[in-house]
Amino acid sequence: MTSRASREYKFIPRIINPVKMKRALFFAADGQVRDSRKVLDERMPWLKTEVLPSPQSVTAAVSGEPSVLLFDDTGLAILEAEKLRPKSPDSVVILLSFQPYIQYAPPQAAWQKYPYAAGADLIFAVNRVVFPPENIILPAVRAAEDLLNIKKHSGLKRFIFHIVDDEPRWFSQFLPVLYAMIGQRADIMITRTYEECLDFLFGVKEESKIDAESPAARGHGDDVVCLITDIFFPKGKELQSGAGRDLIRLVKKRFPRIPVIIASKAKEAHELQGLGFVLPKGDPGSLEKLKEYILNFTGMGDFLISDDEGREIRRARNIREILAIVLEAEKDTKEGIRLRQILEKYGDKDKFSTWLYMHSYRELADKLRPKRSRGRKLIALLKENLELEIARLGRTPLFIGGGKILHLSDLLAALRSLPPETIQPYSDNDIISSWLDRRGYPELAEELRPVHGSGAGLLQALAEIVEKWISIYGE
Repeated sequence: MTSRASREYKFIPRIINPVKMKRALFFAADGQVRDSRKVLDERMPWLKTEVLPSPQSVTAAVSGEPSVLLFDDTGLAILEAEKLRPKSPDSVVILLSFQPYIQYAPPQAAWQKYPYAAGADLIFAVNRVVFPPENIILPAVRAAEDLLNIKKHSGLKRFIFHIVDDEPRWFSQFLPVLYAMIGQRADIMITRTYEECLDFLFGVKEESKIDAESPAARGHGDDVVCLITDIFFPKGKELQSGAGRDLIRLVKKRFPRIPVIIASKAKEAHELQGLGFVLPKGDPGSLEKLKEYILNFTGMGDFLISDDEGREIRRARNIREILAIVLEAEKDTKEGIRLRQILEKYGDKDKFSTWLYMHSYRELADKLRPKRSRGRKLIALLKENLELEIARLGRTPLFIGGGKILHLSDLLAALRSLPPETIQPYSDNDIISSWLDRRGYPELAEELRPVHGSGAGLLQALAEIVEKWISIYGE
């Protein structure tokens, strides 16, 4: 009989996208767009990529497999995308557009001037210098996979970054940064009009149709971990600042737990400063500020404790340090009472469960999220469950190739001895970084998360990073 002290626990990684893209089909006149296929071959080796020479070859190539169809302006203009959809219902059509008007214009205006653009599910801006196709191709394909999974598997519990902007040029700029940071921990959904936002968040076409008692009953609002929105985008037939203002106030009313980033230079954005973090879009250093905010306030990075004025008073890098804060809040000191009051608000806004989800404590997050305790009852609940989870950390191994990994030295040995095809699936799906995050090595997990590839080069890159951090943690 196995004793409780020696029992091992199964590590179950959270898979947010059960449907994986199988194929990437290129039909483009531009050589740089076609050559970006090489990036997918290197960084997404599980994808079968193909460059097609004619409209007939595209029609013959599409199938029922989950696929991303990639076009430039010329390719989409001469091929009617709608005719492909019945044959390939699990496909997502992407336009990599060189047209400045399409890059800047609201969707309806772009469709009127360039009707072919209406055939794309997603549009990204490309050019020779600022947005070369090889830089956007990875996040574009990932955005297509996210879109397919959100639509096809709407009942699956996931976390979503909701981006609202009518200009493809802007989100093409920061998506590479955002995807490198979140890895497989969350999805991204892009909407470009107020009506698309209502449909995504609430599952309705009109604001008056939102269910006041259960606003998340039909939409995805309950899955949104962060809203990143412009101020000016279409509402009805007009481009207006009221669209952003109305969306932010609606989200704050129906989903007050969602942090809001207002990405705009418009003076109207500063009028909404109390409702969200204002990020001057396009300013030098704005992407670094965006990254810092996301790490601090969406559960991706440290667990940050702030007072009502937004001043940071505690920061925890891992679950043990969160427990230390909870134990401090258990005391009847002035500081303990203050911490208890702050942690009550954090519980109301699901900040504990969100952080736990993002750091691969899925079962504990599921357990804590529906509970709404207060005061000492909340502290006792957190203390009991965090202590239990910490006790399990050393007894939750990662199994790769039949071998058991409990320590960083075990992981390094596996990376140096196992064949690349054994390791690659664990890297493709961020399983290694998720296990490391759970074990309390967030810095190592963060550095490994964006590393993908195949063959000996992948193993060497992973092993070098792990070896470096073994030395750092050892010191």
